[in-house]
Amino acid sequence: MHSILVLIYSHQQQQHLLRFIQLVPNVSSICRKKRPSNRLRRERVVVSKMAAYEGKTVTSDVSSGKMVFKPILEEGVFRFDCSADDSEAAFPSLSFVNPKDRDTPIMSVHKVPSYTPTFESIMGQQIVNIEFPLGTSFYGTGEVSGQLERTGKRVFTWNSATWGFGPRTKSLHQSHPWVLAVLPNGEALGVLADTTRRCEIDLRKDSTVKLIAVSSYPIITFGRFASPADVLTSLSHAVGTVFMPPKWSLGYQQCRWSYDSDARVREIAKTFHEKGIPCDVIWMDINYMDRSVSQIQNLWSKIFIKLVSMQSGCLNQGSNVKRAISCEVWPGPCVFPDYTQSKARLWWAGLVKEFISNGVDGIWNDMNEPTLFEAVTRTMPESNIHRGDPELGGSQNHFHYHNAAKGYAATWTGDNLSTWEHLHMSMGSSTGESQRSNGLSGQPLSGPDIGGFGRNATPKLFGRWMGVGAMFPFCRGHSEMDSADHEPWSFGEEALQQVTFQQGDSIDLWNLSYGKICGIKRTRRFSGKIFSLVYPKMLRGTDPKDPSLRTNENSFMLGPLLIYASTTCDQGVDQLQHTLPKGIWKSFDFDDSHPDLPALYLQGGSIIPFSLPYQHNVEANPTDDLSLLVALDENGTPSGITEDFYWQKKNAKIGGLGKAKGVLFEDDGDGYEYARGGYLLTTYVAELQSSVVTLRISKTEGSWLRPNRLLHVQLLLGNGAKVCTLPILMVGGTDGEDLKITVPSEDEVSKLVSTSKEKYKIRMGIVASSKLSGKTVKSIPDVEKVSGHKGIELSLDWALKVVPWIGDQIISMEHIPSGIQLLHSWVDINGYEEYSVSEYRSTGCTEEYTVIDQDLEQEGEVESLKLEGDIGNALVLQRHISFQKDNQKVFQICSSIVAIEVGAGSGGFSRLVCLRVHPMFTLLHPTESYVSFTSINGTKHEVCPEFGEHLYEGDLRPNGEWMLVDKCVGLGLLNRFKVDQVYKCMIHWGTGTVNLELWSEEKSVSEQSPLKISRQYEVRTIS
Repeated sequence: MHSILVLIYSHQQQQHLLRFIQLVPNVSSICRKKRPSNRLRRERVVVSKMAAYEGKTVTSDVSSGKMVFKPILEEGVFRFDCSADDSEAAFPSLSFVNPKDRDTPIMSVHKVPSYTPTFESIMGQQIVNIEFPLGTSFYGTGEVSGQLERTGKRVFTWNSATWGFGPRTKSLHQSHPWVLAVLPNGEALGVLADTTRRCEIDLRKDSTVKLIAVSSYPIITFGRFASPADVLTSLSHAVGTVFMPPKWSLGYQQCRWSYDSDARVREIAKTFHEKGIPCDVIWMDINYMDRSVSQIQNLWSKIFIKLVSMQSGCLNQGSNVKRAISCEVWPGPCVFPDYTQSKARLWWAGLVKEFISNGVDGIWNDMNEPTLFEAVTRTMPESNIHRGDPELGGSQNHFHYHNAAKGYAATWTGDNLSTWEHLHMSMGSSTGESQRSNGLSGQPLSGPDIGGFGRNATPKLFGRWMGVGAMFPFCRGHSEMDSADHEPWSFGEEALQQVTFQQGDSIDLWNLSYGKICGIKRTRRFSGKIFSLVYPKMLRGTDPKDPSLRTNENSFMLGPLLIYASTTCDQGVDQLQHTLPKGIWKSFDFDDSHPDLPALYLQGGSIIPFSLPYQHNVEANPTDDLSLLVALDENGTPSGITEDFYWQKKNAKIGGLGKAKGVLFEDDGDGYEYARGGYLLTTYVAELQSSVVTLRISKTEGSWLRPNRLLHVQLLLGNGAKVCTLPILMVGGTDGEDLKITVPSEDEVSKLVSTSKEKYKIRMGIVASSKLSGKTVKSIPDVEKVSGHKGIELSLDWALKVVPWIGDQIISMEHIPSGIQLLHSWVDINGYEEYSVSEYRSTGCTEEYTVIDQDLEQEGEVESLKLEGDIGNALVLQRHISFQKDNQKVFQICSSIVAIEVGAGSGGFSRLVCLRVHPMFTLLHPTESYVSFTSINGTKHEVCPEFGEHLYEGDLRPNGEWMLVDKCVGLGLLNRFKVDQVYKCMIHWGTGTVNLELWSEEKSVSEQSPLKISRQYEVRTIS
């Protein structure tokens, strides 16, 4: 749909914060209530000595060489410029929290740069190269698609709305001209091109970072430091960190485009409550905007769940706004105020003040690319002038301000799709859906649309995604209009009774919802304590020297917690070989292991807190019982643990002393009292001596008093590198007092291990016919919502699914050798349709068809299907689908409108009809797809999605064939047809789809002269 960012504001901070809502268009702020004055002064609005900056011309005749440097900010950080003149000509920094830090050298520095960039200045472009040792791996580059490791990739920083992006899409909604280089020895260094202009990041040459942007801009390097974590820490000192989010914003959040009525929002909230599914937030998309403030307040007072509402930053065209860009976008005709001016930001803050005070807890900052429908580029023309404040760079064209960004809050990572590819990208690719790459670019609080925004998820896909997404810092389910419902219960009893193409087999409905609901409950167990998980520096304890971990895309870390998941449809998490970092990793669960839920590991030497799975954040109380999970380090594995688990880690150490350490951060969960000391930070330590583990408090900070509560400790036993549910010991006491835990004897440990292994087998379905909580745990079936009728399948090199009872639709078209599904729909709309007149969805697309012949091996055919549907007025629409014996890579469809028993009064001819073939093909990678053909007159065409709808008649028609090309996978769908049967052709680009329509001429038909269109489909490799 469009770019979505979350801004959470309180009642007392609107006037200040909203000054720069659109100034920082890619990320904004999750902020708490009652923000203190000292935090108010940490503005994103930059201050520079260049208050009247208009830009300077660099007169230096130096065109290439080594860049000159000066140390800035802190030890190990350096600024590089092409020359002193270039340094003076650079625009003010919109990246640094304090722009003066970038421009002010520091004196007491002992380090010198480990690597010095070289530059070339050509035709106004500054080209920078930094060479690193062979074997260096590159990460970062912000919100882009593709794998997590960016080595060998090329990225362009230019904020772009990219619905259904693919793994090779080079620009998404945010721009981060940043590269994290991990050297072969595990040390790391960061490279920042401090420019808001379009920037090319080229990592295709071995161990070389190449940056290209308009002159002049500085390069900032961070390190060389001992680890990637040290680099990210240093980067945060420059560009800042996200604000402390309110606790409720870390729970599960439900959204859809759109919940179009107050009643529907109340129904959603009520269903979450009745089914016992945790949910803290409901989002309101665009349809709520016609409601009054009082209606919103009335809704909020009834559902007891936080509300986040969309604020697009643009206004209806009727608004009294001067000097604003106007264009058609999702709300209709809109204007875009110039938020680079402080007066515009203050004016906007005034509009929002009343809105926030009436029950809305968060703002969804939308269309920040910004998106403009009518523009060819889908965004503002680069020539548009922003009359920005002097400290921001002054009056500049849109090219200067387009990418302006800062990470103040949670961010969503793009309009993804309900596909396994996008699930995998949400785990490991650098769109993460960017949460990992964004985190490695200094913006950790992000997450994807769980379940996929576009198209329809299957139960297995949604359940698997929910299990993974529950562990993301920003955890939100979202889906577009016209898709099936994607609430957590939507694939349960209400939606799925039978599986049509599995011969009507019944579904274990408990299993359909088990993975999804348990996944959400997991996020509730951790979300209340998530500050404590992210408080330790991320990535500590892992080994950046290990090359086997650098391309691992099935796992990620949340503090010392490692999450490992399967993103492949036919593999559960128990079927994966888990690649873990060196050291001790102890697996655990909450008695909820399931093939479609991620495996959880706790790093040896760690203590983490968790809580009960409250349904809402407001249910939690500081005096509630506190639980700690303890995993002793490599010396703390009891000697009774054996090595007969399913998988084992090499070099595992057994026996000896063991220690563990962890922190618990507590405050009000909202507000800013923590900034004045209103919090409690507790450091817990555990130590094993003589078979007794002692847990105690070693340190506290903050002015909060310790709540009077019980403390429960769960001690993991065994070799944590094993993929199984390990046994735990549970003891209790009072928080604040020392706890003693006696480790069981070897015989007792052996029994615990045996019991644990058996429970794990049961939960994973390894042991057949075992019962768990009254239910047999099985993998969630990968079925789809279809009609109760049984469909017809044809399958050779192609797998086709046909539903004769509604318009004879082909609802699925899969090319088996490539595994690509080229057409996929619900049974009632948007499949492979045919109409009898030119109007969209006219007769022919909904009638019930009769199967005349099936699987008849006729001359030249190995498999075929003939169907016929009555379309009224003595007319029938016939379709013959067949695979050719001499070339089974091709399938053919021949469709006809035939007159049967037309009355003599009409001369044997029917009414005027037109055969319109309307297939809706799925675009796996919409931004990298196009239609290619040569017209009858010899002109060549490549028609891309942004070009809209095209009609071709006469000599402009394709000369008998056209091809839908997917550059990302290197394949094209070739559609051949007979030119003399086709009167005109039409291409219509939809949201992640394309129609390649063939129209016959419009005429009357008789039994002897039907209308007919024959066509073939074949997948070709594209060089």
